Amino acid sequence: MARTDGVAKAIVEIERCVAPATVTVRDDDEGGAWVIVEDVPLGGPWAESTTWIGFRITYTYPYSDVYPHFVQRDLTRIDGAAPMAEAMSHATFEGRDAIQISRVSNKRDPARETAALKLLKVLAWLRTRP
Repeated sequence: MARTDGVAKAIVEIERCVAPATVTVRDDDEGGAWVIVEDVPLGGPWAESTTWIGFRITYTYPYSDVYPHFVQRDLTRIDGAAPMAEAMSHATFEGRDAIQISRVSNKRDPARETAALKLLKVLAWLRTRP
């Protein structure tokens, strides 16, 4: 099944938002897509300068939240503390070992919180982990 118009628009917005990072998209069988952004600048408490981040945009977008997000499993903290925190767990995503980041937006407004904005919010949260 082809991507819905909402999913296609979200992917274009994400590509613009993260340029020049590489965005890989694999369509699902329902009109949505699996998205991976490579080499996203990380910073904050993390020793790695970049990570990949992935997520699924379902066919019901923009009325559904883009949740959860995934990053590379081998992240390490500069201070030597364990990399896992609240809202984080081990998982796999598109065949990659990952850390799942669970940052659901319970009262999101689909007209305002786009997939690109949610991606930026998750990255900001990750960069500011104590």
